[in-house]
Amino acid sequence: MVSKRKKGGGCLRVLRTALLLLLLVAVAGGAWVWQRYSSFAGAPLHGIGAGATLVVAPGDTVPKLLHKLRAQGVGDGVDLEWRALAKKLDVAAHLKAGEYALQPGMSAEDLLRLLCSGKTVQYKFTLVEGWNIRQLRAALAQATPLKLQTAGLTDAELMAAIGHAGEHPEGRFLPETYVYSRGDSDIALLERAHAAMDKELVQAWAARTPDLPLQSPDDALILASLVEKETAAAEERPQIAGVFVRRLQIGMRLQTDPSVIYGIGAAYDGNIHRKDLETDTPYNTYTRDGLPPTPIAMPGRASLEAAVHPAPGDALYFVAVGDGSGHHVFSKTLAEHDAAVASYLREYRERNRNQPR
Repeated sequence: MVSKRKKGGGCLRVLRTALLLLLLVAVAGGAWVWQRYSSFAGAPLHGIGAGATLVVAPGDTVPKLLHKLRAQGVGDGVDLEWRALAKKLDVAAHLKAGEYALQPGMSAEDLLRLLCSGKTVQYKFTLVEGWNIRQLRAALAQATPLKLQTAGLTDAELMAAIGHAGEHPEGRFLPETYVYSRGDSDIALLERAHAAMDKELVQAWAARTPDLPLQSPDDALILASLVEKETAAAEERPQIAGVFVRRLQIGMRLQTDPSVIYGIGAAYDGNIHRKDLETDTPYNTYTRDGLPPTPIAMPGRASLEAAVHPAPGDALYFVAVGDGSGHHVFSKTLAEHDAAVASYLREYRERNRNQPR
């Protein structure tokens, strides 16, 4: 009986020792795994170059994103470590679609938190003051990575696509810089630009100078487009508007070349000829009274402001100075204007004569 107890006690000691060893191994292994995981989560990732981005598509999973990262040369960590970190950060529930800028030196935790932030790469599109609808559409077609959805549409179809069927597109989009993300469409951008112009026009019309010879906000938009095309000098815009307003008040034709040029359309060769001034079109303000039927360009805020707050005065004429500055000489009488035109022609010929051939 004594020998049996000794034998049983020995087996128990062996078992306890084995269990203790197993526990120590488990603890050591767990500590090693935790140390490796912690080191991976916060360590700088390798393989991220300057300008690198990662696109998260709708429905992407963590394994799908790991595949994209591996394809871009980011080989740090095993999938188990990435999945453990993603679970800790609850990435699956907070992942936001879009394009994200990856920074050299960022950690795996930094990267996953970024993909949940919604702070996507932003692109800019600048709608330039004075552009017409053809120029705007051509620029949109070259904007990368804006999604082009209007390429095959007519102008009328384009306006219907943005919810303004039957409206002429000219002048209806506010010149400014618009920010967009990869995946956004040109239709969405145009909707924003149209809404911005509507807002500016409503505000400008509500604050207009009393007794203007304008019947509606659309008239103000048309006048603003003429001002926009007549001068690039901001300080002259109210004066230009003042000349046009006084002409409208006394029934004098506007006789503005940019409107005639707009009526010529794509056939315009860079020069305006006498026959162009004499050929009647809806936009020929030499042959027709009043404002043209639509805007001729996209006016900026300054031109809108000038149209509804024209400068007072008595000038009925203006002509370029002729020195290349873009400024104008304003005249009250036709005789004064003719003298200013003669001076302009002299300056113009002198400049051309002195230019190298």
